[in-house]
Amino acid sequence: MRLSASRLFPLALMFVLALLTLWLERAVREEELHPSLRRHDPDWTVEDFRLTTYARDGAAESMLFAAKMLHYPDDDTTDLVAPRLVQTKPGEPRMTVTANRGSLSRDGEEIFLYGDVVLVRESSAGRPEARMTTSFLHMLRGRSLARTDREVTIVEDNRSLSGRGMEYDNEARRLDLRAQVRGRFEPKDVEP
Repeated sequence: MRLSASRLFPLALMFVLALLTLWLERAVREEELHPSLRRHDPDWTVEDFRLTTYARDGAAESMLFAAKMLHYPDDDTTDLVAPRLVQTKPGEPRMTVTANRGSLSRDGEEIFLYGDVVLVRESSAGRPEARMTTSFLHMLRGRSLARTDREVTIVEDNRSLSGRGMEYDNEARRLDLRAQVRGRFEPKDVEP
């Protein structure tokens, strides 16, 4: 029995397709095992980003601004350049947070802020303005909660506190410093 070219062509084509399928499967598995081989390019970018959360009565509760927002589809992350968060919930002092950069959780309720983070709680009902500085801050927008595991300094009027690790609940007006706490309290100047 003699094999002709017309009979060998389908066999050769099937053999080449089988080899191509094996190579393609191996390439896909290798990318799954090594996510660093994937590209991390933004699928969309927004300049002058603004996100506002409203209360049931229609009043703005939380406003998030950023010079630029970038979304990455490979890991569904959102990065912020020069973010600023302003919370104006009724019955709470206004709180403003700024940083060099940040990132959002998938649902947008958690914000992670990095680099020169400054939180300012405005004065209210006989309490002076408070200013907190740190290098990292994790914000939970819905609960007005701020956390860090880094060094933090808090200055309020003529008092200052510093420590490592902090949780600040703006609703409950509660501040917890975790470790290496140091404080400085100066008496107010009393006029004669």
